[in-house]
Amino acid sequence: MHLYVRADADGKIGTGHIMRCIALAQAWQDQGGKVTFISHCESDALRQRIIDEGFDFIAIDKSHPNPSDLGHTLEILKQLKTQNSKLKTWVILDGYHFTPEYQKSIRDKGYRLMVIDDMNHLPQYHADILLNQNIHAPELTYHCDEDTTMLMGTQYVLLRREFLKYRNFTRQIPVQARNILVTLGGADPDNVTIKVIEALMLLEEPDISVKILVGPANPHQKTLRKAIGIAHFKTELLIKPPNMPELMAWADLAISAGGSTCWELAFMGVPSLTVVIAENQRDVAKGLERAEIFKTVGLYKAMNDDILVTRLSALVRDKKQREKKSRLGRQLIDGKGAKNIVHALSEQFAMKH
Repeated sequence: MHLYVRADADGKIGTGHIMRCIALAQAWQDQGGKVTFISHCESDALRQRIIDEGFDFIAIDKSHPNPSDLGHTLEILKQLKTQNSKLKTWVILDGYHFTPEYQKSIRDKGYRLMVIDDMNHLPQYHADILLNQNIHAPELTYHCDEDTTMLMGTQYVLLRREFLKYRNFTRQIPVQARNILVTLGGADPDNVTIKVIEALMLLEEPDISVKILVGPANPHQKTLRKAIGIAHFKTELLIKPPNMPELMAWADLAISAGGSTCWELAFMGVPSLTVVIAENQRDVAKGLERAEIFKTVGLYKAMNDDILVTRLSALVRDKKQREKKSRLGRQLIDGKGAKNIVHALSEQFAMKH
């Protein structure tokens, strides 16, 4: 069977969408399936990552709502189908810009379609399978086609192969957290990272070691380097680190955006503080706090140094709280999400044929 992934990434958004699609594509590949990414992707590094994984990559010049996108995508799918008429195919759509009309056009052409969503922001969803891997997903009421199969909740969290190697990792919880990981998204256009660095400066902990992750697309690297140059603690700015799970294994504590990284941190048992840097992260942060897995400081625009320093300081010094959060995170995310989705895709194909 062949998986066609339609997902985009530019300088501001989309990296997380493509990375979780890579996790699904890896699981599909492990079952002997073939994968093609159809994408408007502005990052050379991300494009190369897809190719290095052994997936085909077909570039889209302009993404929806540009009118050329849908026509181009359908033409690519048609050509690939023509080359092998017996090919069993699934199309995966991951992106908030894919409208109900876009979804329906693909479904109407006879392709099996899975839509990956986070927000329930559309008036209607047209899909054979609708996936929302977030903690609050089971509470959402979606309007979708009558025959849509719903995959809702954290049992479907997509984790890449490099994380699954750490399934039996035993985390040591120190009396006081020393190693702090800061990861606020690949681009961080509003430079929330600088706010976190300023708060860490106010934390009276000279013995901490801080690693700050930023993507190659981050436009604030110069400002960040200047800021960490005067820090009273050991600090390092990492751009596109090669081994994310290794960094999470190193960390005693993380300060993270409320996106897909949360699921990776939970799986790795890293007690974390979340900062909401986009509207679609609000419910994830709330859900994780309600489940006592992560603490949150809420929306970054309303965040001040006092809130961040107080919550961070409490977490740094409270071993019991960190032990509990680490344990609950690992219980919530078991690493089987991608396999569960591949099983659902295969099962649905068998049911309809």
